[in-house]
Amino acid sequence: MTAPTTPTAAPAPAPTPAPARTPAQADAPAGQDPGKALHAPVIAWFDEHARDLPWRRPEAGPWGVMVSEFMLQQTPVGRVLPVYEQWLARWPRPADLAKEPPGEAVRAWGRLGYPRRALRLHGAAVAITERHGGDVPTDHAQLLALPGIGEYTAAAVASFAYGQRHAVLDTNVRRVLARAVTGAQYPPNATTAAERKLARAMLPEDERTASRWAAASMELGALICTAKNESCHRCPIAAHCAWQLAGKPRHEGPPRRGQTYAGTDRQVRGRLLAVLREAVGPVPQTVLDRVWDEPVQRARALDGLVSDGLVEPLPGGLYRLPLA
Repeated sequence: MTAPTTPTAAPAPAPTPAPARTPAQADAPAGQDPGKALHAPVIAWFDEHARDLPWRRPEAGPWGVMVSEFMLQQTPVGRVLPVYEQWLARWPRPADLAKEPPGEAVRAWGRLGYPRRALRLHGAAVAITERHGGDVPTDHAQLLALPGIGEYTAAAVASFAYGQRHAVLDTNVRRVLARAVTGAQYPPNATTAAERKLARAMLPEDERTASRWAAASMELGALICTAKNESCHRCPIAAHCAWQLAGKPRHEGPPRRGQTYAGTDRQVRGRLLAVLREAVGPVPQTVLDRVWDEPVQRARALDGLVSDGLVEPLPGGLYRLPLA
């Protein structure tokens, strides 16, 4: 009789390799925040090189910070500065703007572009006046509940105006994190959940340091880690940058196309609004017809302005900036 065989033990599974560590993680002692290798040099650089901008001065206050955040969306600082200063001189508090017709906000917005931001800022001023006694709320959730304010603006105001700990994730910060931490030349075209998770993970634990990091990393992206012609030789974290250490590999994602303006509906809308801003009263349709030769595109642009609440149609073929 054959003796029973002893079953052979299955081979032990091969150990799963640990995920690759970024340069910042590799420089951080075990158990420490991997962002610490980046925080100190970026904040020190910011302390020395930050631009002296009016919304960063103490006298700007939370309202000045909020106004700047609305104006700076997709608009360069140089274009914002004169409009910002005129705006705050005219409406130094939310209640001052709230008592004006929304059309006055559109008029004062001038040629900053994306004028719906003016209506949203006016709506936020009305809500602040009615719900919060005219003071910009300190609570992130209350900021987020204001009309026209999304996650980015709520986090920016809470961080820059009140020194709170929030991930402030604009295009500049996304580019800095993409390069320094993940080794990519550019972030995705739209903000992803992974980017938000990374931004939160990179936040310093201390509130004051976190708010300083938010401003400093944004400034680094605006001045040094730019979309084109980046100045890596002047970057305070070049030695820790995953993209730099990888040899600056080229972007492999979808093509990044710049926004066009000439000949678009945006250009037509801008010309129509320019006529209405300069007028002291309602403007006849015949006057608006002169701003653009192509009638179908002109009508489409005007209809869009009306549906967006930026232009108010009146009987008799007249148009004006909105009064309500």
